[in-house]
Amino acid sequence: MDLDKSIVGLKGEVFVVDVEKRHVRQFAEAIGDSNPLYVDEDYSASSPYGGLITPLTYPIALASEGKSLPLQLDERRMLHGEQEFIYHRPVRPGDQLYCQMKVADLYEREGRSGMMQFLVLDTEMKDKEGEMVVISRMNIVYRPLAK
Repeated sequence: MDLDKSIVGLKGEVFVVDVEKRHVRQFAEAIGDSNPLYVDEDYSASSPYGGLITPLTYPIALASEGKSLPLQLDERRMLHGEQEFIYHRPVRPGDQLYCQMKVADLYEREGRSGMMQFLVLDTEMKDKEGEMVVISRMNIVYRPLAK
């Protein structure tokens, strides 16, 4: 296989994303989620959240804002395996998030077509105070070279 454990811990550059109401509304519309917690300030203010929040899958839109990791991956061999969001608190319009992608893990498993590698990429998103808000975790299946 092409990747080795030495890439675990590799980090990209920090990038900053401002969470905007308009973008949150557009994201909710795009995924077909009309939950008023995302767009109705009066409704969300009276909720347990005390204000607007973003859809749970919203961090995927933020993770794509950053630069990629300095890895030489063959995109033809990549398959998006899983996506997970680990929340420490809700993301809210008005948040300014400091984001950084890193290689969290690399492991191998036997598949029908041979040994496959699984690359786990975390995009950590922290607030201005440096407190963790959410981690967007992506698991990429890195398939063997075709013979």
